[in-house]
Amino acid sequence: QVQLVESGGGSVQAGGSLRLSCAASGIFSINVMGWYRQAPGKQRELVASISFGGSTVYADHVKGRFTISRDNAKNTVDLQMNSLKPEDTAVYYCNAKVAGPGYWGQGTQVTVSS
Repeated sequence: QVQLVESGGGSVQAGGSLRLSCAASGIFSINVMGWYRQAPGKQRELVASISFGGSTVYADHVKGRFTISRDNAKNTVDLQMNSLKPEDTAVYYCNAKVAGPGYWGQGTQVTVSS
């Protein structure tokens, strides 16, 4: 059974930092791992992704502030979020793809207050 377990969400003031972690189990040879977010009333959107080889993709609005990293041996992916803004407030979801749409975690809330 595939499981993605996220941790590290919470509340922080604008300008602060949070680190999200996601551990995947029951899945092997993960091609791409990524973080998505969904704010109230908005569609889920890509925040950042990283391939097995370490190639990264970032949404424009997080470039220079967020850093994604992964440990292939442990099947984990982290998202370091710095200089957080109120507009970063959302539920953040981990995603792991072997092929197709992939698997999702349950989500973790990030709230940034001004």
